[in-house]
Amino acid sequence: MTDHVAIRPPGAASLPDEPLRRLMDVVLAGAALALLSPLMIAISLIIWFESGGPVLFRQTRLGRGGHPFQMLKFRKFSPRAGSDGSALTLDRDPRMTPFGRVLMATKLDELPQLWNVLRGDMAVVGPRPESLPFADCFRDGLERVLDHKPGLFGPCQILFRAESALFTQGADSDEIYRTVLFPSKARIDLAYFQSRTLRSDLELVARGVLAVFSAGSSRRLAEDLAGSGPDGPVPGTDAPARKLQRC
Repeated sequence: MTDHVAIRPPGAASLPDEPLRRLMDVVLAGAALALLSPLMIAISLIIWFESGGPVLFRQTRLGRGGHPFQMLKFRKFSPRAGSDGSALTLDRDPRMTPFGRVLMATKLDELPQLWNVLRGDMAVVGPRPESLPFADCFRDGLERVLDHKPGLFGPCQILFRAESALFTQGADSDEIYRTVLFPSKARIDLAYFQSRTLRSDLELVARGVLAVFSAGSSRRLAEDLAGSGPDGPVPGTDAPARKLQRC
């Protein structure tokens, strides 16, 4: 992993309110686990009866400072899918089980990451943790995203909620992700997390929950972000749609 991205210390700007943020993470994640445990048990049983074990999918992701950790998800792919294929989840991905499609559409596959939050690998709010195949994308200033602990909720998790639908059939999805989507998401994250507040984080969590049920929440956040950068519009907010039309 260190061949692709250098391990870097967390940015000093994120340190002053870190204990309070950590307390918020533990309280929110603990409460969510207690409230949602019956649903998580039901999901586990459905996965088991549909395609057997394992119920959970574990994947190495880049955490704060570029340190790797094991991120948890409910398994969406067939256990026979192996490690072949794209590192991205594509729209109508043939590796996905029928119930896996339900999990992807509802984002319920992300629930086990509440345990990652309790462990301290992730935060409730932060940039989406990147997988190792795209670790080399953290360059030319975009490596500053690694100053922040990755999270369940964030502006890009909402804006790109249906990211798999952006990859047109027959296109090189990995190349599109590297050249269009990753840079756009990194710039949006940097614009938000450099000026975040506890209040804005809580508002983002609320919008993230609403985005599961309504695409309108994603559109409103996109409009907000369009003017949220320190020098005006956030670079890259509308780039994916324009460039993907030409792919």
